[in-house]
Amino acid sequence: MAADHPHTERVDHRFKALPPDAEGLTVGELAAERRNLFSGGFTTPVLALSAESVEHNLRLLETYAERHGLAFAPHGKTSMAPQLFDRQLSYGAWGITAAVPHQARVYRAFGVRRIFLANELVDAAALRWLAGELDADPEFGFIAYVDSVRGVELMDQALAAAGAVRPVEVVVELGAGTGARTGARTEADCAAVADAVAAAPTLRLVGVAGYEGEVPDATEERVRAWLHRLTGLAADFDRAGRFGPEVERIVVSAGGSAWFDTVAEVFAELPDLSRPVLKLLRSGAYVSHDDGHYRQLTPFNRVPQEGALQPAFRLWAQVISRPTPGQAFVNAGKRDAAHDLHLPEAQVVRSARDGSIRPAEGITVTGLSDQHGWLTTAEGVELEVGDWVGLGLSHPCTAFDKWQLIPLVEADGTVTDYIRTFF
Repeated sequence: MAADHPHTERVDHRFKALPPDAEGLTVGELAAERRNLFSGGFTTPVLALSAESVEHNLRLLETYAERHGLAFAPHGKTSMAPQLFDRQLSYGAWGITAAVPHQARVYRAFGVRRIFLANELVDAAALRWLAGELDADPEFGFIAYVDSVRGVELMDQALAAAGAVRPVEVVVELGAGTGARTGARTEADCAAVADAVAAAPTLRLVGVAGYEGEVPDATEERVRAWLHRLTGLAADFDRAGRFGPEVERIVVSAGGSAWFDTVAEVFAELPDLSRPVLKLLRSGAYVSHDDGHYRQLTPFNRVPQEGALQPAFRLWAQVISRPTPGQAFVNAGKRDAAHDLHLPEAQVVRSARDGSIRPAEGITVTGLSDQHGWLTTAEGVELEVGDWVGLGLSHPCTAFDKWQLIPLVEADGTVTDYIRTFF
């Protein structure tokens, strides 16, 4: 059964930072009021997502994928926000990537028609659910990793027990190297997995895949070498006739958010195979980008002529204590801000006296408690209790997951929508 649109939910105590006087309104009704983030009754801390930056980033990856002949299945684990999935699909995405069964169930509840599961799926309960979804909806497309003979055996047993009618399409995952994460380690291992799939009536081999972000001590040369192994594996499988006559297109998939330029270059070199190739990119962090980890790693740093992503998150926290001239505390901490890779970055200050906004020069976030941010201030910095501090965040995946309902805000502070997450 399809899930209700997030706009139909009622605003209440479940959602951090929303105006107390909006209690009882639906999310859609609150969005229609177009309140201002700073004067519309929101409490701090409050996470805001830039409407303009999200739109820019969606458009940029669409044009990038088109320019390089890539299909695009952005990883939905980043946001777990069906409203953003809808936007990604409207900007040309082939489907949405998932990592675990729960994510796939959320996608289906909100009508996603194609799912790429970039992980092994050996959970019998999840496979029963999948068999039911595939059999109930002939238009539903699903692809999953396989990386072991035992995994193939477990999938086949569970799907057969569930009475699956449609075979599950799978791609053999090539591991990114010794000591890397999942994936068959050698081409011979991959061939053994492919043979196991051929012997399993509930499965259908449609391609190869992997994740170049796990290449140990990654450099462009090492990533490129692994990607050539991946494309070479696809060509070898094709020559050996491992893709059955019912397979209409061969899937070759890679691409996180750090090396998609190299993926595009190597995939462009893939020779013609016996049937069309779906070259599938899976980058997910682009939708919000960030002010830390991905700001440093984005491939657009290497190819600036292709464009630039814009950080879309800003966490607004309020100064609640200024105990010494060199120290201040805001009311946002580990429960509110991504902190697994970098601490937040103080960017701007909004004066509590007149609403003016100025750069946060001389202000540094030095630590986080559960509900406090520790700030160090340089000599002479003006910052007082009541001021709002706008913080940039690093690592989108651990920013989205701390907030169930995120205001989508235009540059002038107008809140145009609320993005619901389902972690």
